[in-house]
Amino acid sequence: MPPPSLARRAAMVAAILALAACGAVFKTDYDAPVDRAVSAQWRVASVEVDVPHTLTVSEARTLLPRADIVWREDPVGDRYAQVDQIMTDAISQGASGLHGSRPVRIEAVMSRFHALTFEAEARPSGGVHNIDFTIQVVDAASGQVLVGPTAIEAAFPALGGADMIAARQRGETQKSMIIAHVRRVIAGWLGIGPDPREKFSKLGG
Repeated sequence: MPPPSLARRAAMVAAILALAACGAVFKTDYDAPVDRAVSAQWRVASVEVDVPHTLTVSEARTLLPRADIVWREDPVGDRYAQVDQIMTDAISQGASGLHGSRPVRIEAVMSRFHALTFEAEARPSGGVHNIDFTIQVVDAASGQVLVGPTAIEAAFPALGGADMIAARQRGETQKSMIIAHVRRVIAGWLGIGPDPREKFSKLGG
């Protein structure tokens, strides 16, 4: 049996190799934005986010936990409720430019909310925040579906190492970055902001 120090070193090397093997192409993407002439008629009455309890959660202190929900910045607790709040804030902000006369409700169902663990954030290479959900817009009074459901992938590069330390010193956090990115994605999808769709290569999962 190898000495504990060698065993730890071997485990670290294995974890790094596993992370490297996960290098892939990620994207922020959706089929097509809502016609601006259509969304201009709307104003948001409410935002409802569903985070199904069938989604798996991991609190593992590893580089890349295998789970649907990985979230660390809030205290250990109800991760489903925490993700709900983050996404509700982000979607509400992204849709804040709608000033029409027709009240609508925006409904989103999460399928993945995989942010960086602090162990992954400590690495200079950072990683990827993976945010996946479906979204639709319904008439607030009748419940009639006006648009969607549309699948949205909202992956974006996550800072790590010295870059993230500097960001935190500026008051930025994983949460603020995720909210800002999802806000841009929602505004773009609604046709009231720049198109955020893009692909990138990065280590992550």
